Amino acid sequence: MKKYFQLIRYQNLLLLALMQLVVRYGFLKMQDVFLSLAHWQYGLLVLATVLLAAAGYVINDIFDQESDAVNKPNKQLIGSQISEGQAYNLYVVLNCVGVGIGFYLSNVIERPGFVALFILVAALLYFYATTLKQILLLGTFVVASLLSFSILIIGFFDIFPATYDGNQQVMSNLFSILVDYAVFSFFLGLYRELVKDLEDVSGDTIQGKQTIPVVFGMARATQALFVLSFIPWLILMYYTSRYFIAFDLYPTAVYMFFGLVGPLLYCSIKLFSAKEKQDFKHISLVLKGVTLLGILSIAVVSFNIYYLHA
Repeated sequence: MKKYFQLIRYQNLLLLALMQLVVRYGFLKMQDVFLSLAHWQYGLLVLATVLLAAAGYVINDIFDQESDAVNKPNKQLIGSQISEGQAYNLYVVLNCVGVGIGFYLSNVIERPGFVALFILVAALLYFYATTLKQILLLGTFVVASLLSFSILIIGFFDIFPATYDGNQQVMSNLFSILVDYAVFSFFLGLYRELVKDLEDVSGDTIQGKQTIPVVFGMARATQALFVLSFIPWLILMYYTSRYFIAFDLYPTAVYMFFGLVGPLLYCSIKLFSAKEKQDFKHISLVLKGVTLLGILSIAVVSFNIYYLHA
């Protein structure tokens, strides 16, 4: 059983589930609004998202066996501990259950067409594994977009169906905050995927992937990413000054500076001298930690506002 948990990247799935739970119970439920889904139905939404993400990891590993043999020889599961047939069966089951739950929830909120969102995610993850990741930057953008979509889907299923004329402005404001976090998640996910491309350049070269380090070389790719790495923490500094310090949300501002801005600046400094695989692996790990702290920040903001006005 352990090998299957490793195959679906259970740590990343737990992070995804935590993000969706924090958004609802650390933010939306603290607002004085009615939400569409009951607690157990929201649990199903989280489960559906996690299952589709797990299916994406499985199909990606199936088509990445050649590069994984170089990049992660000690962690390769398909072909050594799990047969390709077993992996395909697991992929089909995960997708069917995930889309099936999506179909049920779409009918619960009386928006049956919303099941197309789940089908689209499953299709994109398949085409990413088989085709899109071979195209320069396109696959990277798809992965980053799907991460941000896991935040927006909360708005589609929990906010949008509960919106009417009397609460439209409030709901619109809540959804716009989710959009802000989705945009942040997109850029952070894009950043981390580009770092992983630098980490996995050896296997990607063998498999013929058109990543930036493969096409332009490690030195140029690292230099370009070093320059781009300044963008997210500069945006966060502006956002913190404009929205948190300006409204006396000082605990949130401190959290942002030390929990997000500081580590992102650290990653920029490390990128400047990074050359070895272990350097990029370390930066990727720090960025995963920043992702976790970014998820928790929405709850920090909510509690700060709540106690400020208590």
